[in-house]
Amino acid sequence: MRRARIRLATAATAAALVVAALPATAYAAAAPAAAPGARHHRLQSPAPAIRQIPLQGAVNLRDVGGYATYTGGRVRQGLVYRSDALSKLTAADITTVAGLGLTKAVDFRIPTELQYDGADKLPPGLTVTSRPVSDLGLYATLVAAISSGDPVKQEQMLGGGRAEAYMRDVYRTFVTSAENRARFAATLREIADGDQGPLLYHCTSGKDRTGWMSYVLLRALAVPKETAESDYLASNTFRAAYDAQVRAGLKQSGRMQNPDLLIPLQEVRQDYLDAATTRMEADYGSFYGYLTDGLGLDLRTLSKLQDKLVR
Repeated sequence: MRRARIRLATAATAAALVVAALPATAYAAAAPAAAPGARHHRLQSPAPAIRQIPLQGAVNLRDVGGYATYTGGRVRQGLVYRSDALSKLTAADITTVAGLGLTKAVDFRIPTELQYDGADKLPPGLTVTSRPVSDLGLYATLVAAISSGDPVKQEQMLGGGRAEAYMRDVYRTFVTSAENRARFAATLREIADGDQGPLLYHCTSGKDRTGWMSYVLLRALAVPKETAESDYLASNTFRAAYDAQVRAGLKQSGRMQNPDLLIPLQEVRQDYLDAATTRMEADYGSFYGYLTDGLGLDLRTLSKLQDKLVR
């Protein structure tokens, strides 16, 4: 009976699919400040299903589970987690993370990010799997802009819609880059593996590469598109206060006269996600085409995802 339901859910999922990071140098400059809500996002508060794990050294660690699916199920909690970088965790944070029972941690950061931010701080016995996803040089550009301390140069690099355009280009590479697709696919296969215990994946801010990974996973599990989008946009809620403190610190230190230039890079936005999904549909025809042709996932793997993650 259980296997029949899984096969039915997988078939329904397939049918539905067919139709249907700031650098550490910036963090160091942060000073406590009152934080107005982040702008340009439609989600004003986390959806009730979202379960954040509060930490001192990271602000965007969440359980991916809890969402209802088209097939009448619900994504199991306690099996998949998404996060921002774990390099600033306190001893108390590490104890909290240890309580999640993780057996694998996947780091999507590139070497430049590791150089500036440092390696993950993880519970004893848990080692990180480095699986870098390209940011098209965005991180290095951001470091250069902040380090210059030159407001004219910073405006030339980030102003006039250039930051937003850069973000859309980064999102398109989640679809167009064979290397990026391979790393997302490898992570999905590990999540689907019945022998794999609780898994966490992250990048620097836990919002772009991590956001796309979560969006793809949730939709592959037949979570409605609008719900997956809300999960993606929720990073603005969780990151708003901290990111505002970063901007305030940069202004107070004199390193940026107009730190609001960073807002398009700090936020997630619907049009960034749309840039990726539009490219996905152009290249593969549908989300299901991206899963099967772009990521190389077969129906057996998709069935395993359902079996393991949907109750």
